[in-house]
Amino acid sequence: MDLTLLKQHSACAWEIPAQGKMRVPAMIYASRELVRAMDHKVYEQAVNVAMLPGIVGASHVMPDAHWGYGFPIGGVAAFDADAGGVVSAGGVGFDVSCGVRCLHTGLRREHIMAVQRELAEALFERIPAGVGSTGAIRLNSAQMDAMLSGGAKWAVERGWGSNADLERVEEHGQMLHAKPKFVSEQAKKRQREEMGTLGSGNHYLEVQEVTAVFDAAIASAYGLHQGDIVLMIHCGSRGLGHQIGTEFLRKMVEAAPGYGIILPDRELACAPIRSDLGQEYLGAMRAAINCALANRQILTQLVRDVFAKLLPSAQLPVLYDVSHNTCKLETHKVDGQPRELYVHRKGATRAWGPGHPELPQALRASGQPVLIGGSMGTGSYVLAGTKASESLAFSSACHGAGRAMSRHQALKTWNGRTVVDELAQRGILIRSPSMRGVAEEAPDAYKDVNAVVDAADAAGLARKVARLEPLVCIKG
Repeated sequence: MDLTLLKQHSACAWEIPAQGKMRVPAMIYASRELVRAMDHKVYEQAVNVAMLPGIVGASHVMPDAHWGYGFPIGGVAAFDADAGGVVSAGGVGFDVSCGVRCLHTGLRREHIMAVQRELAEALFERIPAGVGSTGAIRLNSAQMDAMLSGGAKWAVERGWGSNADLERVEEHGQMLHAKPKFVSEQAKKRQREEMGTLGSGNHYLEVQEVTAVFDAAIASAYGLHQGDIVLMIHCGSRGLGHQIGTEFLRKMVEAAPGYGIILPDRELACAPIRSDLGQEYLGAMRAAINCALANRQILTQLVRDVFAKLLPSAQLPVLYDVSHNTCKLETHKVDGQPRELYVHRKGATRAWGPGHPELPQALRASGQPVLIGGSMGTGSYVLAGTKASESLAFSSACHGAGRAMSRHQALKTWNGRTVVDELAQRGILIRSPSMRGVAEEAPDAYKDVNAVVDAADAAGLARKVARLEPLVCIKG
């Protein structure tokens, strides 16, 4: 990205001043090096988002941003329904509510290394992964609608987990106001056999070691200590969310002229929040959020089953579960006044600061855990939401490292088998149904996660708490 197009506010805050049809400016939170490495398409997409009706404050770009469908991946934007604001299927994306769940294990490195290979094999056998993978669960129509309304709460009520899990999940495990009636039969058909599956692409399950602690007080409040073993699950709403995104993007593009909306990019398909189509999308999108929450809850129980056989002393309570790729109605202060806004976070994570009433009591004083996923060979991070983030970007932060190159380019650069062998030499065991998928997700196909997290910390979006290194990875 051309830095001369930007107005620098601080070391990690850059503004694209409002110009032309932009209703608000755009803000990019990243170091000089990260901004310079961003594709110019990120600039164009941030500008286009700033043109949408009813946008409030600014169009925001997180440090891990790269270009995506309509919105940049790592894009955040809030809209006011009372000001003609819109909801955009492109602003949520196809993998609705893709997110990360982190589990404690109560174990240390030596426990894992004693059974590392057996654990990798057992997790790979128990967790269905890969394109089109199916699980043992089959849902009829009534069960599907109940799952789409109930989310993780529905899963717990059927034996996959406990009520204690729900305390540590966004929305307490159930996104309210979901409308399964607006989810098409085709979307439900695609999901009928996919509950409790990991999926493909950048989805994974990792056993990780806490290798560094940056904020001992917050880490302790989160129950994290150097040498602890945790487990991260990264997946979303599978085929159902993708189908919802596909269908509503088409509907919104066709309907936009009727609402008087001139789209700067067809991929920014949207509808007024106060329209029938906008409400139908919100109802379907919330159902997809519940699908993702239920899916991660079921996977949690499958993981617990594996550990119970191999490492029966392990306990696996949930540290936290947070989604990316959502649009949520939240209250934020704008010019000192609270306003209800529809906050889109596409490839970005919510990051409530200390004291927020929606946080579990045990975490409230420290701020929300912000879970930053890695990419097999690179580290992951746990960050904490800050007070400052609310005024910066509607309490949002990055969600991962962010891609540095396309999957196509990665496939031309790496061989999956070689990647697996090289990681094994470093003590990281990878199991995947697809060597092509491993190549596409090669660690070096992503940005330097350390630089991304440092930028988020420096910008005030979130505070660094702990760094995690992978020991076992089940790659979708």
